[in-house]
Amino acid sequence: MKARFKYRIYPTLGQKQRLARLFGCVRVVWNDSLACCQEKYKLGKKKPTNSELQKQFITLAKKTEKKKWLSEVSAIPLQQSLNNLNQAYQNFFKSTQGNREGQPIRPPKFKSRKSKQTARFTKGGFKVGQHKVYLAKIGKLKIVWSRELPAIPSSVTVIRDSANRYFLIFVVEVLPEVLSKTYNSVGIDLGIKTFATIGMFHTTSLHGKKIDTPKPLKKRVKKYRKLSKSLSKKTKGSKRYEKARLKIAKFHAKLKDTRIDFLHKLSTKIIRENQTIVLEDLNISGMVKNRKLSRAISDLGWRKFRTFLEGKAEKYGRVLRVINRRDPTSQTYYCCGFEGGKLDLSIS
Repeated sequence: MKARFKYRIYPTLGQKQRLARLFGCVRVVWNDSLACCQEKYKLGKKKPTNSELQKQFITLAKKTEKKKWLSEVSAIPLQQSLNNLNQAYQNFFKSTQGNREGQPIRPPKFKSRKSKQTARFTKGGFKVGQHKVYLAKIGKLKIVWSRELPAIPSSVTVIRDSANRYFLIFVVEVLPEVLSKTYNSVGIDLGIKTFATIGMFHTTSLHGKKIDTPKPLKKRVKKYRKLSKSLSKKTKGSKRYEKARLKIAKFHAKLKDTRIDFLHKLSTKIIRENQTIVLEDLNISGMVKNRKLSRAISDLGWRKFRTFLEGKAEKYGRVLRVINRRDPTSQTYYCCGFEGGKLDLSIS
């Protein structure tokens, strides 16, 4: 199975400029190719193949006076950008035909220079060293190794988020780890006031516990309103506007890091102590449409918690079962299966 390992990097001023040039080239190749595909569909024609797009928007574009600056960056991220576009269209077609599980997937969108920027290098475009990582036509980037890579990575993605932080994400092929078998089974009930209520048949350190979430946004909502009010008073495109926008981006980055850290630790503890985990299937996309609860639900990170449990259950050989949201589980007696009908809200 493939695993991703994320590390913080600290490029120099010159490397930041070269990375900005790389991100711009990747964005232009993606947007030009996507515009071409959309134009073909409007005319009732088939989408150009990946090789045709690479020839037109990379190979031939470099020879023109208008796009000759594409040759200033490595060709590998440009090719991977079109590979990603081709994969996005394939996922969209499979989703519309009903051949893909999960929620319907929308067609690819144009990339913006204001959002998170990414560029992917495959073998031949990067080299991992002891203290630095070399990227083609970028240089040696200083990296903080928070943990060792278990194997040689097959690709690396360089990211600049909205808070102007830089990261490297390595894709590594790893073998599933087998934890010591346990007979513990746990059922998790997610909520707003209490993040998770855990019930199980065998006693562990989490038996019958109610887990409270940090709720990072709720604790800092006054600061968020102050930053948003300050941004609204600035002229769009000015230096002061960019400075205020960066403050909000750093604020959200801190909230995200707090939430992700909590979800990682809780999901790891649950996976390590239990063989079978039962989780309810929530209609989160429908629940966040409630304007009174949308902020509280988004602050909890239910969907991310389920994603972590699914990935770690597959990695460590555990069983994760998701109960259908239409099943009357609270009305059914677990010992005999008899359905008792609707219950009063005061009954827990």
